[in-house]
Amino acid sequence: MKLRLLEGGCPVRRRQIGRALSYAALLLLAVAYLAPVIWMALTSLKPPSEATAVPPTLLPARATLESYEALAGSSAGAPVFRWLLNSLLAAVAHALLVLATAAPAAYALARMEFRGKRLVLAAVLATLFIPPIMFLPANYLIVRGLGWLDSLPALVVPPAASAFGVFFLRQFFLGLPRELEEAAALDGATRLQVFWKIVLPLSKPALATLAVLSLLSNWNDFLWPIYVLFNPEKLTLSPGLALLQGAHTTDYALVTAGAVVASAPILAMFIAAQRYVIEGVARTGLKG
Repeated sequence: MKLRLLEGGCPVRRRQIGRALSYAALLLLAVAYLAPVIWMALTSLKPPSEATAVPPTLLPARATLESYEALAGSSAGAPVFRWLLNSLLAAVAHALLVLATAAPAAYALARMEFRGKRLVLAAVLATLFIPPIMFLPANYLIVRGLGWLDSLPALVVPPAASAFGVFFLRQFFLGLPRELEEAAALDGATRLQVFWKIVLPLSKPALATLAVLSLLSNWNDFLWPIYVLFNPEKLTLSPGLALLQGAHTTDYALVTAGAVVASAPILAMFIAAQRYVIEGVARTGLKG
């Protein structure tokens, strides 16, 4: 009897050991990802002399908010919080425009039948393999022709033609049961009503995921704003923070404080939307 208990307990013990090792590996991975963020936040609280001390210190000997006060005032020589507002406006408007354009296109490619559908889908997917920098000259000429240089629409409209968004939502729409749409159509609903009242409410996880990804892409964009924005007051955070670095010396405490200001809204947004993002990724299949 004891032998049987020991034999029966071995698999349980192995599962417990395996679970403990998995948790330990996940903890080490989390520490590896969070270490740069923690180091950045702690460095932003150090005086400039301590931020460049050798050997470096982890915890500030004298925590101070001097760098944040410099960003809020004029001593940093850069309107960081104005850049933060510009980035928020551009990123939110861009995410909304991506949803407004990608969702109808994805629904048409997922549910509607028309001549050349496969060709259109292939053309959309083909653009995913083209480096984004290849579109930069054409987009610049279009923006200049429309008179949008040095303005918010230049940051919002050109990148909103999201081939990835169309593909991502199409895959999600393919996984929705057709019976719900057919039942609504039998009740007299039009195609637009089915899309607006049935499909979109069921697609909240995928829409939230695409919105977060689009917002993050626009928030982190560095190259495109440099080409279309000229007034320092109209810059966004990514190119604006580069101005905090001096030509000969760099105030690392000030730079890390700016990085914290740039990272905090994105981290807060992701924490708030992580449930929808995880569900959207999990439910989006790869059906043809």
